[in-house]
Amino acid sequence: MKFKLSFSLLVVLFVMHTTAFAQDPNFYIFLCFGQSNMEGHTKFEPQDTTANKRFMVMEAVDCPKLGRKKGEWYPATPPLTRCNTGLTPADYFGRTLVATLPDNIKVGVINVAVGGCKIELFEKGSYQSYVATAPSWMTAALEPYNKNPYGRLVEMAKLTQKDGVIKGILMHQGESNTGDTTWPTKVKGVYENLLKDLNLKPKAVPLLAGEMVSKEEGGKCASMNAIIAHLPQVISNAHVISSEGCPALEDQLHFTAEGYRKLGRRYGAKMLSLLGYKNIRTE
Repeated sequence: MKFKLSFSLLVVLFVMHTTAFAQDPNFYIFLCFGQSNMEGHTKFEPQDTTANKRFMVMEAVDCPKLGRKKGEWYPATPPLTRCNTGLTPADYFGRTLVATLPDNIKVGVINVAVGGCKIELFEKGSYQSYVATAPSWMTAALEPYNKNPYGRLVEMAKLTQKDGVIKGILMHQGESNTGDTTWPTKVKGVYENLLKDLNLKPKAVPLLAGEMVSKEEGGKCASMNAIIAHLPQVISNAHVISSEGCPALEDQLHFTAEGYRKLGRRYGAKMLSLLGYKNIRTE
């Protein structure tokens, strides 16, 4: 009788434990990384600060002044990257998804990005040499990630996998690699490392990569868009997000708040189409 009671108790405890930490298939999670345009260069505005309980962000750094702790979920209001960053494409990516997806589906993002960085910063096996020569202004952004943004992204992603399912990866990077024709291959290396380290299947986890400020908007790095266009030839499940018509700041490198909104909605519309939703309006 004692054995039966003990066994039954163990079964109950096991069920309670697995239920408490069960992965919710209706919690869609997306990894975001890149440089300043993904980091959030432009100040957000009051219209960008309304919260939706179905759109969450896992904080990748500690932000005491915001009342946020690393590794915990919060309503996805900007800043989504670090404590003092601005609006990013991830903001309106998530808003676009929850506006279309069924009410029982939640969306979560992790955003790890460093302004001015090359793709080499996210190369798992060689980032140390890049960090060692980083300028002082970049080091300040690297410190909250313990000087290993790729490692922090994976660390946070593994935490999210206890809660939901990783459905895609968003990237906006390339300005600092303008003219580098090997960039698509380097991105492939980062993408494949993420898949391997997180035990993800490539067909189930697309990579969405945004263009630089367009030539029509006077983009200083617009020539990089021709190189970005080759990404789907190198990664079969990669998709390029157009920046055409997305307004830019006077520096011709970064988008205005409206530009980020447009670009984010386009990321969202593309992801929704990959999830089987069609004819999503983005403008």
